[in-house]
Amino acid sequence: MSKTLFTAAHACTWLVLICLLCSCAKVVVPHPFDIAAEPQRGDDYQLGPEDVLEVLVWKNADLSKVVTVRPDGRISLPLIGEVLAAGFTAAQVQEEVTTRLTDFYQDPPQVSLIVQEANSYVIYILGQVERPGQYSVKRGTTFLQAIALAGGFTPFAAAMATAITNNAPRKSAMEIFSRGNITRITSS
Repeated sequence: MSKTLFTAAHACTWLVLICLLCSCAKVVVPHPFDIAAEPQRGDDYQLGPEDVLEVLVWKNADLSKVVTVRPDGRISLPLIGEVLAAGFTAAQVQEEVTTRLTDFYQDPPQVSLIVQEANSYVIYILGQVERPGQYSVKRGTTFLQAIALAGGFTPFAAAMATAITNNAPRKSAMEIFSRGNITRITSS
């Protein structure tokens, strides 16, 4: 009986130590377009699917629209049609819209592009967490913060064997956390 208590106490001690170590670790959840992990200035934000943009053309309400970036990364605007937005900054898309509208104006049009909602930072948390599903997150969300969003691990979770995957274009990576060791598997 005392050996069982010692083993249980020993296991609990290790579990507490591992939880403390895991809480100190910082794993940044990557953006779907493989943006660098460093913080970005506001003008460097790369647009992605589900972002909501307001395109304003000075003195032309018919061309001014609120649009959502589609899953294929494009937006649709009157006169110029499809414009690729995903993976570009708001300034780059604004420049493209201005360039394409120039064909219809004598003088270059005054175009403003405002990001109304940044919805493209999405992660999926699956497995033994309280609330698995899709979560919209802000840039720089850590692994621990993401698990907290999902309500934490369930009592049946194997928290010591957690896998994080990244399905960025042209690159796939998986990190496996097992007994305190981190293994990274990358494929192209």
